Amino acid sequence: MDESTFEWASPLGLEASNGGLFVSRGTGVHPSRVIHSYELIFVKQGMLALHEAGRQFEVSAGETLLLWPGRLHGGTAPFAPDLQFFWVHFTLPEAAQGQTMVWPDSSVLRVPQHALIERREHLTGLFQRLLNDQELYGVQPFPDSLTILLMLWELTRSRGATASLDGAPQRLAASADRLIRTHFHEAISASTIADQLGCNADYLGRIFRSVYGRTLTDAVHDRRMLHAAILLAEGRLTIDQVARESGFEDCGHFRRIFKRSKGMTPNAFRRLHLRVHVNTA
Repeated sequence: MDESTFEWASPLGLEASNGGLFVSRGTGVHPSRVIHSYELIFVKQGMLALHEAGRQFEVSAGETLLLWPGRLHGGTAPFAPDLQFFWVHFTLPEAAQGQTMVWPDSSVLRVPQHALIERREHLTGLFQRLLNDQELYGVQPFPDSLTILLMLWELTRSRGATASLDGAPQRLAASADRLIRTHFHEAISASTIADQLGCNADYLGRIFRSVYGRTLTDAVHDRRMLHAAILLAEGRLTIDQVARESGFEDCGHFRRIFKRSKGMTPNAFRRLHLRVHVNTA
């Protein structure tokens, strides 16, 4: 080994394969098939209806689904016109199939099959980075596997998509979250959300933070930043148009919030993420 070069060889227990971004044209159904790899799906917008081994799933925007190798899966409804989802395949060594991943510090990677992602913009960024790298360099087993492991770790921070929120305060917080996800592009704030839900803004803010770990204002900004990042990566709109589509009337304010959130300007983000492998129905 060259003394001036750091070298490290360590098996990750996971082998990456190809990934992509599916964009529906409003026709067709996901094929029924059995594959020999895991497939991680992250719905960007719309809803994907699938079955796996007799179990039905409806995967909405902001949710993931992990499909198992060797199990029959396929679509249960035609692709919706607005459907878009990221996907990536990976395999595990034969000895590890069906086992729980255990790390050196004895922590365990437990990934829900159908998850509601807490940090959606973070998982979106990981997929965009993976697809950008694969577009430039092809599939690279070691760095791509690291990225997929980060994706799976992000899933462990999330809750099952079908998990119930018990109690009136939790249900109220969930209602606020739904309003943010569907109305972020409008003139929305903590006070307008509270007004729509018929409750006190301070009370709603406290329970929302206890359930989701962030303020209502942060949740609105995070959702707007996620949408802006998606539009920037697609490259169809100007920066001013992206700002308006994401709920900002002032483009200068949008640029400041975006740089604070992503650590770079909207133009720099666009140049970094513009190359993406896209497949359509």
